[in-house]
Amino acid sequence: MSSVTHVLLPIFGLILAGYLCRRTSRLGETAAAELNKFVVWLCLPALLFRATASADWAEIWHPRFVAVCVLATMGLFVATLAVRWRSPRHLVDASIDGLSAAYANTGYIGIPLCVLVLGNDGLVPALIATLIVVCVLFAIAVICVEVGLQAEKTLHHAVAKVLLALAKNPLVVAPIVGGFWAVGGLSVPQPADQFLRLLGAATTPCALVSLGAFLAARPAARRGQGAFTLSALKLVVHPAITWVLAVWVFHLPPLWANAALLLAALPTGTGPYMLAEFYRREASVVSGTILYSTLGSLATLTACLYLIRH
Repeated sequence: MSSVTHVLLPIFGLILAGYLCRRTSRLGETAAAELNKFVVWLCLPALLFRATASADWAEIWHPRFVAVCVLATMGLFVATLAVRWRSPRHLVDASIDGLSAAYANTGYIGIPLCVLVLGNDGLVPALIATLIVVCVLFAIAVICVEVGLQAEKTLHHAVAKVLLALAKNPLVVAPIVGGFWAVGGLSVPQPADQFLRLLGAATTPCALVSLGAFLAARPAARRGQGAFTLSALKLVVHPAITWVLAVWVFHLPPLWANAALLLAALPTGTGPYMLAEFYRREASVVSGTILYSTLGSLATLTACLYLIRH
């Protein structure tokens, strides 16, 4: 329990800092939106580019583990999107809901937790899961959102508008450029790498402070049942699917199976909130999901740790 608490407490602290600063007017009414723009246009693209440009693809290529993470994560995303889209919700909102159910906080919580529980060997699976969540899942969600925003009646006009929108979106362009940079065998110059590192490191703190400021300005009642449902999908369904795939389908070694379980049982990260704010959608359900799943993960991650150690 103490291992989980030590990793989660800083997250609550940053959310609380944003909440208190907004409630006491230390941050203005537009603080949440402006901080989020800073994250989306500068911090997160820097993080995505650096992650893909500096990745050692040969070292992180573990096909069975990748298959478990992709199938569990994308399966939950697609299933949630389909169910939510059949309700009165728009494709854009359904896509953000799907992202909320499947987007694990692998970077800020998953990496330190895996190293803490599994030792240094837990770092590689955590990095692989982070790349899958941040680069693959997030990019697909952005594509779905852009498709949902287009109202063109002709297919070729709609496709052209989607491609143009994606080409202008830093969250899609940054990891693609970084991937080509790595494939080309290029190294990032030291001053540029330090610049990207500093920007990337600001992603999570700024996003969590922005989330706290948003929560201070929105009544809790508006988050409703949807946030609890998405939190349950993230904390219970996602790790259950992952465990079945890891142990009974792909027969992963114990270290990799345990890492897959821990990473799937993580709470929802700030990605869905950043996307909702960036596209000016209602973010109450998303913010509630992040808050409730983070609180609930104290119990679910503790249960996972008990399962791993016994």
